[in-house]
Amino acid sequence: METKRHERLLKNFRGLVQTAVADRSAEDQRPIVIMAADEGRFGRLGQVRRAWCAPGIRPESGQQLVREYLYGYVAVAPALGKMSALVLPFSNTQMMNLFLAQVADEFSDYFVVMQVDGASYHTGKKLVIPDNIRLIVQPPRSPQLNAVEHIWEEVKEKHFYNQVFDSLDEVSDTLCKGLKELMDLPDRLTSMTNFPHMRITI
Repeated sequence: METKRHERLLKNFRGLVQTAVADRSAEDQRPIVIMAADEGRFGRLGQVRRAWCAPGIRPESGQQLVREYLYGYVAVAPALGKMSALVLPFSNTQMMNLFLAQVADEFSDYFVVMQVDGASYHTGKKLVIPDNIRLIVQPPRSPQLNAVEHIWEEVKEKHFYNQVFDSLDEVSDTLCKGLKELMDLPDRLTSMTNFPHMRITI
């Protein structure tokens, strides 16, 4: 059943985009940009992974078990090689409203169709969706359909695995650094996130 839902999204994505923009004002002639958005949890609960080192040397890595977290919010536009990001203390509707407002402002020259997962704070009654944004909710249990997952993988691999952080502020600084690096590499960002079903024009 889940596989069929996944296939349905991929097959019908163009139609979902067309439906999402059908109610916009006729006077609104801004180009449509397809984005994917997601939230990732980062904290002081360390993850140890294999690491390269010189022959004959056994690598050592610290590990910590401190349950303190913050959240990265990212929306990526693969066709443009651009993304918007915030680091926020919680994952809830209030924070999502802040993030959507930022995306709407940063991409004010576009009409945004944004793919998100089915988290309650993406669909709740208190969610404030800006005038130039429409949401498409992907099927349950389908993170592989969301391009932002590749951004989380990249940031964690290069900045978080085998690391020990003295404070949550250090986690925040590291996350901001990793996201900023990708923002400055538009070609890299596009190559990581330009999923086939998002390569459409309306």
